[in-house]
Amino acid sequence: MKMRRSERIVGVTKILIDNPYKLISLNYFTERFEAAKSTISEDLSIIKRVFNIEKMGKVETVAGAAGGVRFIPNKGIKDIKLVIDELCEKLSDSTRILAGGYIYMTDIIFNPNLIDRVGEIFATKFSDLGAEYIITMETKGIPIALMAARALNLPLVSIRKSSKVTEGSVVSINYVTGSSRKIETMSLSRRALPEGAKVIIIDDFMKAGGTAKGMLDLMKEFKAEVLDIGVLVETAQPKEKLVKEYTALVVLEDVDEIEDQIIVKPSSWVENL
Repeated sequence: MKMRRSERIVGVTKILIDNPYKLISLNYFTERFEAAKSTISEDLSIIKRVFNIEKMGKVETVAGAAGGVRFIPNKGIKDIKLVIDELCEKLSDSTRILAGGYIYMTDIIFNPNLIDRVGEIFATKFSDLGAEYIITMETKGIPIALMAARALNLPLVSIRKSSKVTEGSVVSINYVTGSSRKIETMSLSRRALPEGAKVIIIDDFMKAGGTAKGMLDLMKEFKAEVLDIGVLVETAQPKEKLVKEYTALVVLEDVDEIEDQIIVKPSSWVENL
């Protein structure tokens, strides 16, 4: 059954969104929807125009025999601020306060709808860096990093806190946590990351930056180039972190157990958008 244009546009859009950064040939669409290349090109022009108007991302056409079309996700300023505001609102809930001034974040980190949008924000921020891999630390960093990797169409590599026999030969390092000053271990299989790869580190939380510093040191063992570090939440204190260059989405200013209050705000780069 031949599709109407409106039906075909829905199908083409779904394929593009499901395959970010993947170059898809026009032949694929012509065969899939039994339509001429000129017809598909007209459909893509409509999709491209709507995406541009609504700041939903970019549809890029690559000319030549090996060319095609690809979708590049891009969260607009309005969408980024809406997601960050929602994140701050959820984190500010005083019922999240735990003993010792910590806050409960697990439900947020494992919320697919919210973290999918967080991943798109990181993808928008890091899209021009030319990364080849996303790196994270088990376990709470995985959902955030996975969504960022999906949005960038990149493989995800997860560092373990201890080596497993199923990982084969591994590289392990000791590092000092920034807040408690404890010596911990992190490991990564030699097969997980090729030498000299360009990577982005994504994690859920940064206090003093000890874990992030450990991941940087581990990446040196693989001669990897770390292009940036993305963090969901950073604490305002200590102000001086063990890593200098990173991108946080929100800042945890204070957890007041006496007043039963959590103060969270967007990071400076979000506020300056």
